[in-house]
Amino acid sequence: CPEEGKMAGINRDFFYREVGARLFRPLNALQRLGMDAILDEWEAKHADRDDRWLAYMLATAYHETGRKMVPVAENLNYSARRLREVFPRRFTEEQARAYAGKPEKIANRAYADKLGKRNEASGDGWKYRGRGLVQITGKANYAKFGIAGSPDDALDEKKSVAIMFDAMMKGLFTGKRLADYFDGRKENWINARDIILPGNLAEKIAGYAQAFYRGLSYTTG
Repeated sequence: CPEEGKMAGINRDFFYREVGARLFRPLNALQRLGMDAILDEWEAKHADRDDRWLAYMLATAYHETGRKMVPVAENLNYSARRLREVFPRRFTEEQARAYAGKPEKIANRAYADKLGKRNEASGDGWKYRGRGLVQITGKANYAKFGIAGSPDDALDEKKSVAIMFDAMMKGLFTGKRLADYFDGRKENWINARDIILPGNLAEKIAGYAQAFYRGLSYTTG
């Protein structure tokens, strides 16, 4: 990483060799394009900030997109058994059998009356299902970014990158922000998951973030 105050571009050849070997095995062209968009945003607007912020955002996108590194829509094509595992309070065994394999119906029931969404019949669960690099879910969260009227905008690459940066830096999801965990000597890779979803796979995502951080070397000339 560069010395304090030094403005230099990330050595992308080194970065992609490192993360390709540690996290992707192999790295494909689409994953690289997705990460280029994230690195471009960082270098254009945030290069003077803490590199650990970038590493943790990359790790978040890695986890939330299932390693695709491009904006995705939530996959809700669950079996009856999986519905009971993921949404035990929303589906009885009988309901799970009836809804299995029907993503739109599943979303409308699973997310009804939550995060600004209306009841199951409204269709809000499907309309405001998870999308993006960080899976935005719920009308209230879409409204924070001015896209409640056009939720598919969260699948636009530039918009999705901007949303992730804005939300994680300002604490727009849970009130927790990157500076709460990485600032000077303060470093808390595990609890940084509180920015998105407290306690959820925190150690695993911390490991991803540290692997991304090891890849952040800078050019020298």
